[in-house]
Amino acid sequence: MSEKEKMLKGEIYNANYDEELFQERQYAKELCYEHNNLRPSELEKRKEVIKKLLGKTKKEFFIEQPFICDYGYNIEIGENFYSNHNLTILDANKVKFGDNVFIGPNCGFYTSGHPIDSKTRNSGLEYAKQIVVGDNVWIGGNVTVVPGVKIGNNSVIGAGSVVTKDIPDNSIAVGNPCKVIRKIEI
Repeated sequence: MSEKEKMLKGEIYNANYDEELFQERQYAKELCYEHNNLRPSELEKRKEVIKKLLGKTKKEFFIEQPFICDYGYNIEIGENFYSNHNLTILDANKVKFGDNVFIGPNCGFYTSGHPIDSKTRNSGLEYAKQIVVGDNVWIGGNVTVVPGVKIGNNSVIGAGSVVTKDIPDNSIAVGNPCKVIRKIEI
């Protein structure tokens, strides 16, 4: 099995020394650089670059500059997606956003994790777990979402939160670690 296949299955894989993965990250970095260095008024060109970079987009979306990701092809965004400045997505595994997702500035979605054992970690091995964000989700500024997390539909994540566990549908959740503080009545 290739390192890429292991990566996408959530198994331990070697990200540092695999030529295929290195080249794919370089390609994504080039497209991120292109997007981030276009004039803010070049909206259509920016959108074209994002469509080329991401695995799946719908018709209406807007990603403020700068935007950084690892591979791009593992990211899916729904209709009416908006992210503010400084969105970082480490997409060694799938990161799926539903429709009507709004993301504040300086947010990070990190599918990658590293072994606790330093010898294993120092050898360049890591793992990646999928992140899923449902429909109608608002994520405040400076939020971090770690590997394997699912954020349910119609939820709000408060600014500065670190989401380490799944958040159910219709929830307001805040804190480090992020916890549900109340349900949203629909």
